[in-house]
Amino acid sequence: MERKQKEAIVLGATGLVGGIVLDLLLEDDRYKKVTVFSRRALETTHPKLNTIIGNLLQLDTFASGFHGDEVFCCIGTTKAKTPNKDTYRKIDFGIPSTAAKLCKQNGIGTFIVVSAMGADSGSPIFYNRIKGEMEEAVLAVGLEKTHSVQPALIGGTRDEKRPGEYFFKKLMNTLDFLMIGPFRQYKIILPETIAKAMIWLANNPYDKKRVPSETLKELAAHGTS
Repeated sequence: MERKQKEAIVLGATGLVGGIVLDLLLEDDRYKKVTVFSRRALETTHPKLNTIIGNLLQLDTFASGFHGDEVFCCIGTTKAKTPNKDTYRKIDFGIPSTAAKLCKQNGIGTFIVVSAMGADSGSPIFYNRIKGEMEEAVLAVGLEKTHSVQPALIGGTRDEKRPGEYFFKKLMNTLDFLMIGPFRQYKIILPETIAKAMIWLANNPYDKKRVPSETLKELAAHGTS
């Protein structure tokens, strides 16, 4: 029996992880259409790609076009890029939580979102607390299948300059051989690894809602099948 092709939505496709998720989905025969909601046009072109341009901070205004089988939410900003905490919260909490509600409203059963290691709604650290609150809000929507991936520091080269992150990555790479035992969870993880794990999670049964960095590496080893 031939398997029905699916439609996916990607949020954050202009980012490091989201861009790779998009590329993998476009080349994946299980998907017939990939819709991207973005604040700017993409350089990528593909027959399966449908791009909707708009303000993601007002994502609920796009409810009529928010349809598919799965949503991959790769939205995220940084303290350096978004120093205003109110704006930061609107991005890192507001967009994913709104997207999850739109999934519920429009009958989309699968939602895979990028969070971060250390996400904890009770954390005294603002940025970890926002990620934790986002996870709780998304899970509370009660979709059929929701996974929050929690990568450690993400490797790779970004378009924008992040001096602090660059030097920290260099330090972590230098100390990589020391990351054994309980410290393995802090190892840098590649964006390709996160993307592959997200697509695997969308297409396979998995009982954990929150997926830590080391587990993402294990899942990615299975490929995107």
